[in-house]
Amino acid sequence: MAEAKKTSSKSGGTRGTATRKRATKKASAPRDVAAATLDAALALAAKRSWADIALAEIAEKAGLKLSEIYPVFPTKGAILAAFSRRIDGLVLSEDLEGLDDSPARDRLFDVMMRRFDALEPYRDAVGNILADLWSDPVSALGGLPQLSRSMGWMLEAAAVPTEGWRGLLRVQGLVGIYLATLRIWLRDDSADKSKTMAQLDAYLRRIETLSERFGRGGDPQEAA
Repeated sequence: MAEAKKTSSKSGGTRGTATRKRATKKASAPRDVAAATLDAALALAAKRSWADIALAEIAEKAGLKLSEIYPVFPTKGAILAAFSRRIDGLVLSEDLEGLDDSPARDRLFDVMMRRFDALEPYRDAVGNILADLWSDPVSALGGLPQLSRSMGWMLEAAAVPTEGWRGLLRVQGLVGIYLATLRIWLRDDSADKSKTMAQLDAYLRRIETLSERFGRGGDPQEAA
């Protein structure tokens, strides 16, 4: 009788342990599908051509099913847009205090260099992605709306107005500066990113000169 109770108690303990394990498994936090997918896509892009990477491969790398990715990222373009937003968030989360008293060009220079710093861990992936986009104008154009939004936020971070047609010109001008400077950044192997800084500064000075000229009554089309 005592042996039977002992066996029953042991069996009950085993069942209790199994129940607790199942409960723990159910209570575990759900995976962040967006973050896992983006991380997997960037890891693959760092080693291969972006054009050759299929969504199914990204899902496998992330340990997800295609059905889990689809509602979040229906296209690879949506993944790139999420990457741009991730970089936006990294820049905007930094302490931008102390820039208020600086000239607009200096504020924008600081913000944009912070963006390049945020991109640094993804340099190989960015290089492979851009190589494909620059050879595929259709795909590149598809990413322009998100890029414009990102550059708008960079201007806002630098306390540069983005409203109205003047703001639109500023956003589109910064898009061009950013894309041109990206080419330099990808080849910049200096420890302090001196080549990138020099090119960015030169572009911003050029835009500043045009803005001042337009502010004195120059031709809007010429300034644009």
